[in-house]
Amino acid sequence: MTYSEILSAAQSLSETERQSLVQALSPNKQCEATVPESSRLSALLEKQGCCPHCGGTRYYRFGKDHGTQRFKCKDCGRTFTEFTGTWQQKLHKKWLVKAYMRLMSEQKSLDKISAALHINKKTAFDWRHKILRSLKQDEGGSFSGITESDETFFDKSDKGCRHLKRKPRKRGGETKGKGISKDKATVIVTADRKNDLNMTFCGYGRLTKAEITESLHTPLPQGTVLCSDGHVSYKGYAMDNHIEHVVIRADLGRHVKRGFYHIQHVNSLHNRLKKWLNGTFWGVATKYMQDYLNWFKVKETVLKFCNDQADELLGLSMNNYNVKFATV
Repeated sequence: MTYSEILSAAQSLSETERQSLVQALSPNKQCEATVPESSRLSALLEKQGCCPHCGGTRYYRFGKDHGTQRFKCKDCGRTFTEFTGTWQQKLHKKWLVKAYMRLMSEQKSLDKISAALHINKKTAFDWRHKILRSLKQDEGGSFSGITESDETFFDKSDKGCRHLKRKPRKRGGETKGKGISKDKATVIVTADRKNDLNMTFCGYGRLTKAEITESLHTPLPQGTVLCSDGHVSYKGYAMDNHIEHVVIRADLGRHVKRGFYHIQHVNSLHNRLKKWLNGTFWGVATKYMQDYLNWFKVKETVLKFCNDQADELLGLSMNNYNVKFATV
């Protein structure tokens, strides 16, 4: 190809693909130098951060590690960087993270991400799940006012498994068991009226009170009004935590009580979640269900309200250190 043909082909690429092309043609050292300074590094340089090993705030600069500023803690004597305790720790090709985030926020397939960034498909898959596992759910204490909760079910999926212990079924086919059996994955969705949201994969089969308690690690605060269907587990949870409980019996045609108590918000979330999982990913393996629930939660509560979803997703994934306080 001539230079003009190459230039014409490059101009037809998307912005993300152009950036990836420039990075692919650049030497590795130059690529490493193009890693943008993060807000976490800025906080550490301004003495506003803490040691991810012990939580100490007394630290100083201690050279560099592959171009990344390193720090040493005066309290525990251990060294760390801005990436220590985050999903980017020991990650190669950090200069591709921003481009990866942009493609991920656009919900591109792993094949397209792999081709655009010139990385292995397994690397693209591993990065996706590292990011998703770093995202957090609201644990219960942030909820207030009228709080809706309801469970929904997905057919158990072993997508990608090469050693099935059962006869495979056609994609989209139904499980053999009728009703709510152990072949159904249970997801609890809890939401209040101010956009706090918890989505938890809690096991298989019928819902239990222990699973509700586990999904909401922090009990719902006093003054909260819990709206749910007639499942006895919600009644037991409300009694244990001394909160008001309003039962919505949709099976009897009663969808709203007193004009404003209902569970229509979580039912709408159920519907959007299923369409998203089945439409965008053609279903996901049940063992990765919680990862995709984390993604959907962030998508519903944060990303749809911001202009630069890639930046916001990166910031959320790097939001908290995995701090492990030292014991004496």
